[in-house]
Amino acid sequence: MELNWLDDFIALAEYESFSRAAKFRNITQPAFSRRIRSLEEWLGVDLFTRTYQGATLTPAGREVLSSAQELSRRFYQLRTKAREAAGKEQHLLRFAATYSLSFTFFPRWIRSLDSKALFESIRLTTESMKTCEQMLINGDSSFLLCHCHPDIPTKLPGEHFVCKTIGLEYLVPVIGNAPSFNTDPQKQDPIPFLKFSSDSALGRILDKKLLDFSTELNLEVIFESHLSPVLLSMAMENKGVAWLPKSIIENELSNGKLQVAFSEEFHIPLKIRLYRPVGNLGLFIEGFWASIPENME
Repeated sequence: MELNWLDDFIALAEYESFSRAAKFRNITQPAFSRRIRSLEEWLGVDLFTRTYQGATLTPAGREVLSSAQELSRRFYQLRTKAREAAGKEQHLLRFAATYSLSFTFFPRWIRSLDSKALFESIRLTTESMKTCEQMLINGDSSFLLCHCHPDIPTKLPGEHFVCKTIGLEYLVPVIGNAPSFNTDPQKQDPIPFLKFSSDSALGRILDKKLLDFSTELNLEVIFESHLSPVLLSMAMENKGVAWLPKSIIENELSNGKLQVAFSEEFHIPLKIRLYRPVGNLGLFIEGFWASIPENME
């Protein structure tokens, strides 16, 4: 049995598509399919039900998934500890962060920790929420930085990961300064909606929370992206309404390039959290974790 087989299995369970999972794993689909079949043969059970629409976990697959994620994570932790013992990764902090936090929040936050030594020991990977979660599960990063909402859990197995809340944020509905559409909820006119994709953390949150407003707002999706700068640009061009983190639109609101579309009841409070695996990650990482102040809720 190879470790790659476990990582392939975890990816396919997440994406439910051989082609998308193979792309994520950076391998050809035929080779990916062979490795999944090899794992099933080694276990002696079918892990997936295969259809034209994709692949879904069998009862045996669902039973195996959590253990596979934990086993994969522990193998990568073992590698990290071995490299630390050899002095190869002794002072390396590996972060996976979502796009909306990488360019604004992360630089300010890491500087606020006031440790110059850290700037020589950071590796930041910016990806979608789905990919960041997989990186943390697989041990490819030490930490995951993301937006969260208490009603929408992450896809991290709760018993294997812990977090600290290190910031607070709001998703604010905004439009350009000269919209050609009506945003009065009382009118019930279709409102063009610039949407975060569901692979992003903010997209997941909006998909859930906007259901609470579905009877009050007639939103019509006209554009979708996982990148907040793209949605920001489209909103300023009066293409539609976008819910964006308040921290990245403060300048545009103050200079009049953007305006708030709806009242505060349509604003969505968020928490900014830093996740890490449970267990000892080594002296340097544990020392860094202990030094992080938590934003008390």
